[in-house]
Amino acid sequence: MGRLARRIFGMSLDEVTFARRGFRGGEGPVREHVEKVGVSFLAGFHLALEDDRPETLIGRLEEVENAFRGFAYEGAAMSIALLDVLQPWRRRRFPGYVAAAGGHVYMIHVGAGWAMARLPFGMRRLFDRLDPLLRWLALDGYGFHQGYFHWPRSVTGGQEIPRRVRGYGRRVFDQGLGRSLWFVDGADVERIPATIASFPEQRRSDLWAGIGLSSTYAGGVPRADLEHLRDAAGPYLPQLSQGSAFAVEARLRAGNLTEHAETASRVFCDLPAAEAAELTRRTRPEPVDDGEPAYETWRRRIQHQLVARPALAAHGG
Repeated sequence: MGRLARRIFGMSLDEVTFARRGFRGGEGPVREHVEKVGVSFLAGFHLALEDDRPETLIGRLEEVENAFRGFAYEGAAMSIALLDVLQPWRRRRFPGYVAAAGGHVYMIHVGAGWAMARLPFGMRRLFDRLDPLLRWLALDGYGFHQGYFHWPRSVTGGQEIPRRVRGYGRRVFDQGLGRSLWFVDGADVERIPATIASFPEQRRSDLWAGIGLSSTYAGGVPRADLEHLRDAAGPYLPQLSQGSAFAVEARLRAGNLTEHAETASRVFCDLPAAEAAELTRRTRPEPVDDGEPAYETWRRRIQHQLVARPALAAHGG
């Protein structure tokens, strides 16, 4: 079954190269770093297609380089979510994977969104089976997928959102689309603000939140570039900072904090990574929607506390 699944769903490594995707910007080490993220994702994706048993899969995922391991867990989640929908008689794979993968729970929910983007049916059923709070991350993953694989129509062109993404899901989709700009624009901190400015004003805050998360979690640029992004965010600095806080919480929970993520937290949140992550955990609400989705309540709480930081206030937050 593993060989058959890989033959049906497998993707070539060429699919994550700048040349194949036609991404803009990004040269030398930065391009290599960003491409390695895609390679790590595909490694996890293919490992899960070959053998989705947690007792085997987790050990193989743990062999991926620490800084890129979360992307491998994300790729594996895409495979497992796909198989759960397409083989409903064995749909308990995903909960078992979440339980076994422990600290990578955020990236796993994002990976489920990649599966949503590839499935012509079953999106709502998959969404409803996810964690009541974190399931919105799957819509984030959907947005990232569309930006990464279809950026000429999602980022330029019509800047489209799929018709089946509705309501608050459209905002979370844009947060994922914003994350994809770190790749589409090759981590070019001059180009990214201009790309976001090309979108309607009502979409920009969520795009900036995505950049905060992706630039912190994926990394690949020096501190000066992060400072340029912080200054370019202007009125969207609260969202940029909140995305960064989400990223360091995800890395610390998984035990794979990088030096870059630590630096980004200090630049974007005016806090060491451990304190930004603790703030994120402390403000997490119960998964009960009360006027607005609890996930949005969470984001607003983080933004409210971060904008009170003196350094962020000095930069227009």
